[in-house]
Amino acid sequence: MCHRFSFWEPARYRGGGVALIRMDDLKGPLKGLAQASSLPAKVYCDADVARREREAVFRRHWQYLGHESQLPEVGTSLFVDVAGMPIVIVREREGLRAYEAVCRHRAGPLEACHSGGQHFLRCRYHGWAYGHDGALINATEMQGCEDFEPGEIRLPAVELAILQGLIFARLVPGPVGFGAVTDGIRERLAAAGHELSNLQHHATVSYDIDCNWKVYVDNFLEGYHVPLVHPGLNAILDYRSYRTELAAWYSLQSSPLESAPNAYGSGEALYYFLYPATMLNILPDRLQTNRVAPIGAERCRVIFDFFYPTEWTAEARALKYASDSVFSEQVQQEDIEICVAVQRNLESGSYVSGRFNPKREQGLHHFQRLWLEDMLPR
Repeated sequence: MCHRFSFWEPARYRGGGVALIRMDDLKGPLKGLAQASSLPAKVYCDADVARREREAVFRRHWQYLGHESQLPEVGTSLFVDVAGMPIVIVREREGLRAYEAVCRHRAGPLEACHSGGQHFLRCRYHGWAYGHDGALINATEMQGCEDFEPGEIRLPAVELAILQGLIFARLVPGPVGFGAVTDGIRERLAAAGHELSNLQHHATVSYDIDCNWKVYVDNFLEGYHVPLVHPGLNAILDYRSYRTELAAWYSLQSSPLESAPNAYGSGEALYYFLYPATMLNILPDRLQTNRVAPIGAERCRVIFDFFYPTEWTAEARALKYASDSVFSEQVQQEDIEICVAVQRNLESGSYVSGRFNPKREQGLHHFQRLWLEDMLPR
């Protein structure tokens, strides 16, 4: 286990060493890439850091929740979790709405219900019900409760934004609007011939991994490890042409892609990362999204969604997913193995911090810098 420390105060390391975590130790990623060093090991396994991240990082920034194809008709709903907050998205005639999916009675969980031609949300604990406008419509057996005003009770609304059919939300006001976060993405996708709103959700797969969520993100953000960790993936990507581009709030890794038609086909692989924890893997005729969520300090959950063109038949999508899922599972298991090994070594006390590869780890440096700017006291 890593030793706990107060994030911006000196701390004790293994063996009783004192004051090895100082503000200066944390500021390595704030330097230019050629001079920068990575985040110290302790921030990957400390419970106090994990608690602060929930407010300082995850709730203030835009998180990917799902795709509009997962809510095809009026009345449909989608439940997701963002940094420990249950969220429900509902489709109404006016469009999509989202709410905190926590009953205002005694914090019970909500579920989607349909009765008498009406769609509503019902608490699975005591049966309180809410309309898709968030208003309380039924509070069971509350007669005799004084000063109780059902008309004043509503589910808190959650801010939504859409990018080519992809649904994003943030829980509290943050540093920038969604347009600034995604500036340039629509144009780049259009130039490459991608329209993600024309895709259909096909499958979801999730993994609980024994590593801090930042270990998984760090791993995604560099192709430096591909030749050694992913021989199968390396065979279809052009590592020599692999490049990384940076924007204010996202990074893009891209590479020419050459593989058999029954694999990923040929074209270009685009790997977007939107801070803090959204990954979009855009390949010919397919999209794979990853949401990374912390489960405490030393575990995370990675949720994969697979999408294929809407105009394809259900059978065609199923056949393509059958082959894609085998290859995806191979790559994912390779990533899991290396991420778990890295987490063990971060916890060992042997490693403190290291240097970035300026050619291959620009995206990693960019992410760690944004994270540190969120976490340092203002």
